Amino acid sequence: MSYQLLLLEDVEVLGRSGDVVKVKPGYARNFLLPTKKAVVADSRTLVLQAKLREEREKLAVVDRAESDQLANKIAEIIIRIPVKVDQEGHLYGSVSSSDIAQAVSEQGIVLEKRQVVLPQAIKSLGLHTVPLKLKEGVRAVVHVEVVPEDQVYN
Repeated sequence: MSYQLLLLEDVEVLGRSGDVVKVKPGYARNFLLPTKKAVVADSRTLVLQAKLREEREKLAVVDRAESDQLANKIAEIIIRIPVKVDQEGHLYGSVSSSDIAQAVSEQGIVLEKRQVVLPQAIKSLGLHTVPLKLKEGVRAVVHVEVVPEDQVYN
């Protein structure tokens, strides 16, 4: 058994605003309906579908332009992240996607942790290219230089 819902907001992996989707009852009852991200799709709510899709298309154009501009801005900078290392140059710990998102945010660019596509944490010093997934599927890369804590420079 599944519920047929009309999405009021974009939901990661599930769909975009205005889409009619089928989900399991628990997901609908426990997440989508209480957070008002969706409503049960019936004849009355399906009238909203055209309006939601129209709004989504307008927003998509704006989001795409902003993401392209952000991708160009990010490509021009190198983020330096200082880390603790032992005498042999091995890292204590690693650099995660949240560390990268925070370092980019310190440069005045708003970036969320989930936008950093890091398959595994960075565990070595040096320059690393990290892919990003921005709004509307725009891909970008950020250059991250992992440096020892005692050699921090601007």
